[in-house]
Amino acid sequence: MTDYRTQPDDRRPTHEEAASFSPFTVVNLNQAARSVQQSYKNFVAFDVNNHCVRVAVMQGEFRWHHHPGSDECFLVLEGELEIDLADDRTFRLKPGDAFTVPAGVVHRTRAHARTVNLCFEDRDAYTDVVFLDPEVVAE
Repeated sequence: MTDYRTQPDDRRPTHEEAASFSPFTVVNLNQAARSVQQSYKNFVAFDVNNHCVRVAVMQGEFRWHHHPGSDECFLVLEGELEIDLADDRTFRLKPGDAFTVPAGVVHRTRAHARTVNLCFEDRDAYTDVVFLDPEVVAE
């Protein structure tokens, strides 16, 4: 599978770091996800103390990476999300399934069809992300 973080002809941003919704706002996250037309879009829906709730809409695979200072908890809303770890384990999550990747663990996410998940993580997790080349992961 290819890295579908963006479509080649798509110049829209794939990550939004400012919270999309303020406190005291009722938000239908299914509706927010339906409005995404890109094959990959990741945005912060809410800030919660020093953490955030992200919405990720994807089809394809995200790059191998790790977050030195943050666990990531995934909760699938729609579709099926595969989480590959560098030790060759793969976890398949369906709607309603949740899974936590501890800080520092090398992983990637994949979706063969459109998938929507929430990710709960430290607010700075994306800014301290370390991306790895597939060759490095295979070693």
